[in-house]
Order: sequence, then structure tokens, then C-alpha cells
Amino acid sequence: MHILNIEIKARTNEPGKIEQLLLNKKASYSGEDHQVDTYFNVARGRLKLREGNIENSLIFYHRAEVKDLKKSQVILQKLTGDFSGLKAILTGLHGVWKVVDKHRKIFFIKNVKFHVDHVMGLGSFVEIEAIDNTGEIGEEKLRAQCSYYMDLFGIEQEDLVDKSYSDLV
Repeated sequence: MHILNIEIKARTNEPGKIEQLLLNKKASYSGEDHQVDTYFNVARGRLKLREGNIENSLIFYHRAEVKDLKKSQVILQKLTGDFSGLKAILTGLHGVWKVVDKHRKIFFIKNVKFHVDHVMGLGSFVEIEAIDNTGEIGEEKLRAQCSYYMDLFGIEQEDLVDKSYSDLV
């Protein structure tokens, strides 16, 4: 599945406040996922295998690492069942670059996905992902959605993180 995301990542000292704002907006809560993301050595972009109790997927993406709204081109394959063989193949083929261990609370409002994360060794973060997986929403509307929720959460420019968790661990 090819996906266009406009997204941000920001540090937060008040994850509970963000969760409450989302619930006040009638966000759908998917639950708390303990995710282990294994990043593989690749020549360009990022390739990661996500293993969680809610989300399991193989994700390849390109994203400019900027301290602002970020445009991501994502190819995502959801996984079910036992995919330990896939992990072994990817490890043998590419080698493991980094492993990120996090607890993630997942919320949705229409096409916008929210993560309230606690990343081992790094602290608490919020991510906003305005998602177009149909090709019908468009980048301009995704940018507007992301900006709206940044304002709602009180996210300032200095709160934004310009790197992947894999760069920070």
C-alpha cells in the first residue's frame, strides 16, 4: 500500500493532556501497543519491521528529516501470523542498524493518526500523521490537518523533532 503522510514528531512533557484533548475531540482509541521496530541497513530511505501487539508491518519510507511538517512517501505491508522467517531473511540480507523499543497509544480522527509515545531511553513524544492512502485528499489538506492539531496541542517550533527515533537512540 502506497501512502502519502504529512507528519510531525514533538517532545512532550504532558502526554496525558494530549490524550485528554484527543478524547475530548471524540478520537477513536485503538489501544496501547508495545512496539519493537527493527531498522535494517539500506542504501536509501528507511526499512523497518514493526512488531507489536496491535500493529505488525514491514515499512519502507522516504522522509526529509526537518524540524517542521514532514512529507513522507510510505510503502506499508501489514503482517499477520509468524513472520520470524521474514525478520531472519531481512537481518541476513541487510543487517540490523538500530532497534527502537516504545510504548505507543494510538488514536484516530478520520484520516489523522496520533501516537502518544514513550520511547525507552528517550522520553515522551507525540506524533501527528495526516494520511492519504487513497490519493484523493491531497498534500495541502494534509498539511492543514497536521497544523490544526499542532495548534490544538500547543506544539511550538522548539518542541519539534527533526529525526527518526532510530537516529535518537
